Amino acid sequence: MANEFDFSSLSLRDALDLAVFIEEEAKERYDDFAAQMDAHHTPDAAKFFRLMAANELKHAERISAKRNERFGDEPITVSRSVIFDVEAPEFDQARAFMSPHQALEVALESETKAREFYEGALATVEDSDLRELFAWLRDEEIDHQRMVRELMAKVPTGGTLDPDDFVDPPTAQ
Repeated sequence: MANEFDFSSLSLRDALDLAVFIEEEAKERYDDFAAQMDAHHTPDAAKFFRLMAANELKHAERISAKRNERFGDEPITVSRSVIFDVEAPEFDQARAFMSPHQALEVALESETKAREFYEGALATVEDSDLRELFAWLRDEEIDHQRMVRELMAKVPTGGTLDPDDFVDPPTAQ
């Protein structure tokens, strides 16, 4: 796992803050992918990545609300730098001319990666509040995997775009 993190000294407040960071990073990456798909004239994949970005934003907002409910405006004491790519798709996953099914495969991999992260956290945490939080987050990721799989069942597996359709014609030098 890319993110080996020591959960033993983590407080519930810190865990909530990290979870918000994780969701925000995933949202930002999906926004980047949507912009790339727009640039490559693949609107169906862009639309799906925007849907995933919106889902990640909603999740971040729900976690943030839990954090604010419990801790109010207490300061954030952890850094986003410790959670790089927990849920966010890898930068090189976006491809020109992606089909919606290929975009769904990227999302499923990311949701699986996040579930595994939270399962790993559960295995190392003894605090009951943290265990409850990480179990809830893991279950959320399982729900996201289910949603992506349901969408995958509804879209064709093959792409409908031919990359040659987007090649610029030769120009005089």
